[in-house]
Amino acid sequence: MLSAFQPWLVRWGLEPDGDPAVTPYAGSRLLPVRQGGVAAMLKLASSADERRGARLMAWWAGQGAAPVLAHDDDALLMLRAGGDGDLRQAADAAAFPRLCEVVAALHRPRPDPPPMPPLSRLFRALLDSGEPRLAAPAAVARILLDDPRDQVLLHGDIHHGNVLDFAARGWLAIDPWGYAGERAYDYANILRNPDFDRVRTPGRFDRGLSEISRLAALDPDRLLRWTYAHAGLAAAWELMDGHDPARSWTVMALAEARLQSGGAGGARPARGVMGAPPPN
Repeated sequence: MLSAFQPWLVRWGLEPDGDPAVTPYAGSRLLPVRQGGVAAMLKLASSADERRGARLMAWWAGQGAAPVLAHDDDALLMLRAGGDGDLRQAADAAAFPRLCEVVAALHRPRPDPPPMPPLSRLFRALLDSGEPRLAAPAAVARILLDDPRDQVLLHGDIHHGNVLDFAARGWLAIDPWGYAGERAYDYANILRNPDFDRVRTPGRFDRGLSEISRLAALDPDRLLRWTYAHAGLAAAWELMDGHDPARSWTVMALAEARLQSGGAGGARPARGVMGAPPPN
C-alpha cells in the first residue's frame, strides 16, 4: 500500500511515520509521515470532492484549519494533530464553544476565494428522494436554499471528529468538502453528533440549539430549520447506503416538534411544509 504514496514521499522529502489507513465513506488514503522532523499527514484524494477540499484547506492557510505544508491535485500534506484532546469525548459545555470558534475562523473573509459549487448540489440526495418521510425536510431545505443568507465558503462536514486538537495551535478543522452557501449550514450537524446517546439525551437538543445560536450569532429559528434539513439529508444518505438512519430520524423528530410548535423564535411554518414526525 505504501507504493501509492511513493511519488509524494520522494517529491516532498517525506519519511513514513506510521501505518497507512483508508478513511470511512470517502475512501481517501492516509499515511502519517515526517518532513524534516515535522509530524504531518499525507492524504491522497479519492474523488473530485476530496481534491476540492484540499484547495479549500490551502486557501484557509492554517486559520481555523490544519496548516497545509504542500498540495497538488491529488495529494495534500498537512500538519498532524499533536494534542490529546478529543471533542467526541468532551462535554457539550466544552465542545460547543470550540466547534463554533473553529467555524467562525473558517468563515472569516479572505481574498481570492477558490470557486466552490453551490450548497444545493450537496442536497441532491434529499431533494431527489422519493422517501415519504423525507418530504418535509426536503421542503424546508428548498426554502432555505432558495433564500440564502450570509453566504460564505463552507467546510460542509463540521462535526466533533473533524475538529482536532493541534496542541499549541488550538483546535483546527480537517476534511472539508467545500461548498458555497449560507454560513448557518456549517453549524447544522453539531446537534446530530457526536453519538446517538448524546443526541437523545433529554433536553440536550433545546439547550444546544440555544447555546450554538448564541455562540455563532445565528437566528435560532434559522439554525433549527437548517438542522432539520441536514438531518433529512443525512437520513437520505444513510438510506441510500443501507445504514440505520435512527440517529437522523431522532434529530428530525426533535426539530420537527419545535417547528410545529412555532419554531425556536420564528413563526409557525406554512401549512404543508411539515409532515408527520418520523419514527424514533
